[in-house]
Amino acid sequence: MTDWLHEPIAPIDEAARAGARARQAMLTKPPGSLGRLEGLAEAFAGWQGQSVPVLADIDIVVFAADHGVAARGVSAFDQAVTGQMIANFAAGGAAICVLARRHDARLSIVDLGAVAPPADCASVIDARIAAGTADFTQSCAMQAGELEQALQAGRERVSPSAHLFIGGEMGIGNTTSAAAILAGLSGATPAQVVGRGTGIDAAGLARKQAVVEAGLARHRASWQGATGSARALSMLRCVGGFEIAALTGAFVAAAQAGVPVLVDGFIASVAALCAREIAPDCANWQLFGHRCAEAGHCYLLDMLEARPLLDLDMRLGEGSGAALALGVIGDALALHAGMATFDEAGVTNRDG
Repeated sequence: MTDWLHEPIAPIDEAARAGARARQAMLTKPPGSLGRLEGLAEAFAGWQGQSVPVLADIDIVVFAADHGVAARGVSAFDQAVTGQMIANFAAGGAAICVLARRHDARLSIVDLGAVAPPADCASVIDARIAAGTADFTQSCAMQAGELEQALQAGRERVSPSAHLFIGGEMGIGNTTSAAAILAGLSGATPAQVVGRGTGIDAAGLARKQAVVEAGLARHRASWQGATGSARALSMLRCVGGFEIAALTGAFVAAAQAGVPVLVDGFIASVAALCAREIAPDCANWQLFGHRCAEAGHCYLLDMLEARPLLDLDMRLGEGSGAALALGVIGDALALHAGMATFDEAGVTNRDG
């Protein structure tokens, strides 16, 4: 059942946010001179309900699954890579593993349906739904029950005690599914939102755009006339992926639990858009970590008028771009807590 998706979203503590704003005005600096770092401190104050927030409990969860549409030649890599990367995550060798260690974050890996899962990876959470989704150019990517399982798997990975949640993903073919969802929700053409993903050539890009168009044409009647939650869930079921649905479920659950989400790149941002379609107030709990190099991500961020913290031309996924932004957030909160006020420093305040 998906009734839980419609439970209330946690409110922002506006008093704590105002307290943080007042503290910023007393720190030894010209007003606004720390730019967006000041807004970060205020946002985290509102999320945590305290005027001096902290960042000491970070959850990073990577959801992995394969996509049947990969059979259409939309990726530069074989589906075996998904299982191989799950093993790499478990061994601590992937980029997100390095960044999680660097920021002392908890890292969890969830296998929702790799075609070739690795053997003997005890640290990987087994939440397998099927050996990948179906090819969405031939049928719905998943059945209704499979979508429910994927959404629930995301919900179960959210800890209400966390100060921040980062959702990562791994799955050959998942930029194709994400582009199809974005095109369906936004009205964009495949040419506007389909990118090179893992690095396909011009012929591969044209093929990928045609695959997205074919999927939309096949399933458009399923969501025509629908809005909000019904439309988003229909798109996830028809052209989505297990990991995209799990991210969507996690983002909704995090907002319900009062846990802010640091959104990664293209695939995670499409899940964030789906979460907003399901529960619009999820937007109050979303912070975008970076602008990735995928064409669809630039389109989506502009559509949402979202300002990511970083822009480094990355397109790795895994939650890696969001994890890099942890340094900026950590420094923003450290400055907010550690700088002296004008009175403490004995510095004349122009307003004093």
